Amino acid sequence: MTTVLSRPAAPRAARDRRLSHEQGFWAIALAFAVSLAFTVVPTPLWALYQRHDGYSTIAVTVAFAAYAFGVIVSLFLAGHVSDWLGRRRVLLPAVLLEAVSATLFLTSTSLGVVIVARVLSGLGIGMITATATAHLSELHAAARPGAGRARGDLVATVANLGGFALGPITSGLLAQYVSAPLRTPYLVFLGLLLVAALAVSLVPETVAVRSRRYRPQRVGVPAATRPRYFAAATGAFASLSVLGLFTSLAPAFVAGTLHHPSRALAGAVASLVFGTGALAQVLLRRRRTRDQLAAGLTLIALGLATLTAAVWAESLPAFLAGGVLAGAGAGALLKGAVSTVVDLAPPAIRGEALAGLFLGGYLGLAVPVLGLGVLTQLVSAPVALLGFAAAIVAVAAAVSRPLLRP
Repeated sequence: MTTVLSRPAAPRAARDRRLSHEQGFWAIALAFAVSLAFTVVPTPLWALYQRHDGYSTIAVTVAFAAYAFGVIVSLFLAGHVSDWLGRRRVLLPAVLLEAVSATLFLTSTSLGVVIVARVLSGLGIGMITATATAHLSELHAAARPGAGRARGDLVATVANLGGFALGPITSGLLAQYVSAPLRTPYLVFLGLLLVAALAVSLVPETVAVRSRRYRPQRVGVPAATRPRYFAAATGAFASLSVLGLFTSLAPAFVAGTLHHPSRALAGAVASLVFGTGALAQVLLRRRRTRDQLAAGLTLIALGLATLTAAVWAESLPAFLAGGVLAGAGAGALLKGAVSTVVDLAPPAIRGEALAGLFLGGYLGLAVPVLGLGVLTQLVSAPVALLGFAAAIVAVAAAVSRPLLRP
């Protein structure tokens, strides 16, 4: 059973080196946001890689998908082990793995090295995502007993999308206005990741460490609630499919189809999408989970329709409007899906259940975007985006009934 630890008082020197549960809560939120921000640093840089090293569109898609592959493998093999190994024991090496990835990006721009760096980054995020979400919930409960779960859920989901919003705008501005655009962003984030790792090392543990036979990820929810659980995971699939579009091929649409090659603009577009997702989560935080899910499903459909029309009309303002709507929808749907799973899963398997949710979500980050990358080689960009949008809207429609039933 996963419990908040009740341990004998540590020596004063040891206690002084630890953060309080409240301080630890914000330290984990910082580490979560910085780690996720790092994963999208390449978003506005892909065009530079194409010019500098001759990357094709398919190469960019494969490099992007390598990250998602790493996340999926990690979620399946390690995303749930913090339930018995301890939250901090999983988070600290995971953040350091992101730092190793940043170091690899600094050493070479060749496709092989970039793919390895992306896989390592994905492996780290697969360990971080469910673990940090569960850790934030437990640190919040320890810091504010009886206060309810809302703040922990909100900070976890905002740190998720807020981190995604921070990465592209930072790297885009650095790429546009400083020297060594394929080095400087990674150097900046390497420093931030090392600071985040130090902060994680000082956070209190919230899980009673115990021995247990290892097994890969499985769905850890009661059988009676599994249809709703799988619907939530599919909703996460749709959410991250939309976000994956803006971290992989959307900058190419902006630079090519819409004729705006600025790297700062490419980063700003992605950050706008993720920022509106985080804002939607804040604005809907007091609404019922069902209302969050309904808003997310609706806004994703409207956003993808607007986005597709914008590419056909070659209109940047319409493209931005579609991105805002789709980003807000993805944020609301993801928050509703996380809240649904936390409600369904008993505390002892909460990390395991969240790992399963994000496993479904990161499949959405990889599979549809890979399909879109292949389609752009066979048909025009507007036609390819139309097929992508139709598929995601169909997925959202399919899960609306089990997710929205009272």
